[in-house]
Amino acid sequence: MKAYRGLALTLALLLLCGAACGEGFTLRTVSSFAGADTAAEAYVDILKAYEAETGNVVLDASAVSDEAWKTSVLNDFAAGNEPDILFFFGAGADSAPILYKVMPIAEINEAYPELGLPENDALREADGKVYAVPVRSYWEGLYVNTDLFEANGVPLPTDWDSFCFAVQAFREKGIVPVAISLSDIPHYLAEFALLACATAEEQQARPRTLEEVPASWFDAMALIREMYELGAFADNAAATFESASTELFRTKGAAMQIDGSWLAPSLPSASMETTQVLPVPLRNGNGLSGCVIGGISMGFYLTRRAWESPRRDAAVSLLSALTREESLRRLGYPGLGGALRDSADEMLRDRTLLSPLQDAMNKNAREVWLLECIPAVAAGTMTPEACWERVMALHPFGE
Repeated sequence: MKAYRGLALTLALLLLCGAACGEGFTLRTVSSFAGADTAAEAYVDILKAYEAETGNVVLDASAVSDEAWKTSVLNDFAAGNEPDILFFFGAGADSAPILYKVMPIAEINEAYPELGLPENDALREADGKVYAVPVRSYWEGLYVNTDLFEANGVPLPTDWDSFCFAVQAFREKGIVPVAISLSDIPHYLAEFALLACATAEEQQARPRTLEEVPASWFDAMALIREMYELGAFADNAAATFESASTELFRTKGAAMQIDGSWLAPSLPSASMETTQVLPVPLRNGNGLSGCVIGGISMGFYLTRRAWESPRRDAAVSLLSALTREESLRRLGYPGLGGALRDSADEMLRDRTLLSPLQDAMNKNAREVWLLECIPAVAAGTMTPEACWERVMALHPFGE
């Protein structure tokens, strides 16, 4: 059945691009398959194969996913300069501003039923429609270099006391306890602190006023200051960048890093046996959180601009090429190995998956919270109360 479906899709792709092959359409794509992303090469290969197969040309503008990249994508959509195919976040505040300019999967399937593009509920938007073909699932956790823990006789952090002990022990030995950049990517620290302090219901709360903000959210911001004072971060954490802090962890200059599943494929293969990912320890109470930040993060969109143009068949054929089973295997995060894979499986077992709080916020509120408030709270120049007062004034979850 799989072989038959693959043949059917290949024939459909050739039929779709029939007219396009002769005319040589030029298509524009934007994605985050760039930099250290291990699927960047595969993405380029798929585009080249499509060009060779169809005679069309693909102009790709991929860049590393960060707040600047997100902003550039949204600005292009607002200015009417959106690409034909976009690889972007879904089912959250990031995707909300572009939905009126991208095609629902159901409408594409209605016009091209031979494609059978999936409608995944995890990417269903507030209007009940699915606009993106899912490519990547994700999770976030506490990465640890287990060889550093073993060499220095430090127990792995399985509760808050052992986490604090590890921070102090590595600090005394001149090893950075937790690699992080507070200047550009404090995102995972923010979600880590929330899971350490909040219940699942509190983490998923979407308050409309400051008075409705759960007390645990204030505790989470206070926890970030507590970690800073404990010496959890490098002295230059507020001035360094995420690329440098990650390299510090990769080269064993740091014992821990709070990050997502996207970090794992970038680690050296030898590190698969000496790296584990652990659940967030609870600040109050015993043990570890019963929740994990995770879900489906990104997928491919087809824009209305392409749909309503002579490039429509060519763009649909490119979407088909990018979302075929083989392509999805190559573009999804590669399988992990060794102890890292086992620990990720254990972390996810019997735990509730929660979407990140930041994904539910509007762009302005999210940037203020992460890029202004978090560094200031860590440094002690802003209180948790002032932090949430600033964020809530921007109506992060709507009026």
